[in-house]
Amino acid sequence: MKTQANASENRTFFECFSQEFQQLLDRAVERNSVLSLILFDIDWFGRTNHDHGRPVGDAVIDAFAASLVKCIDGRGQVLRYGGDAHMAVMPGVEKEDAFLLAEDARRAFNRKHIVRSGGHEVELELTLSAGVASFPDDDSKAPELVRKVNEALYRAKVSGRNKVCLAREEKMQTKTSHYTQGQLAGLARLAKREGIGEAVLLREALTDVLRKYNS
Repeated sequence: MKTQANASENRTFFECFSQEFQQLLDRAVERNSVLSLILFDIDWFGRTNHDHGRPVGDAVIDAFAASLVKCIDGRGQVLRYGGDAHMAVMPGVEKEDAFLLAEDARRAFNRKHIVRSGGHEVELELTLSAGVASFPDDDSKAPELVRKVNEALYRAKVSGRNKVCLAREEKMQTKTSHYTQGQLAGLARLAKREGIGEAVLLREALTDVLRKYNS
């Protein structure tokens, strides 16, 4: 379960990412151009924090971010998305090229890492997974693009990790679910406030839950 401090920290990262991404997407729409997203996540990162402590985890995140920036190398921006997850936003980069960049980043990170923290060194075997989505192939709205890149990352995780998956066309299936009146009222208020459909919010919440328990 996330602490209040960690939840607040993740909201801050996500808010900063959302603002940057919306501006870049608006620019791509205006220019009738393309834009690709890659969502990167370290495999089994929770175990690293649990086994070695948060200072080592923080050092791993720093090394992870530096590795991603080196691989993206001017093709776009690498933004902190929350926790250990990072998003590369790449205007003008086609989906296929983004996939190849994600594979390069995965291979570059897939090795033994020496992490220095608290005056000692820790050797870790680390890998990453990633999802890729793009405008206009996958959607033209920021929330849906973000949801689809999350779904692609989730498929990479549950299908074995240490791989990159592309967003794909989805077939929606209805599920019988039971919610309290308070939950439904809160959902309606949130959807109205954010200008987002209730179904979109529910899919986003489910994606977050799946990522949480499969990271």
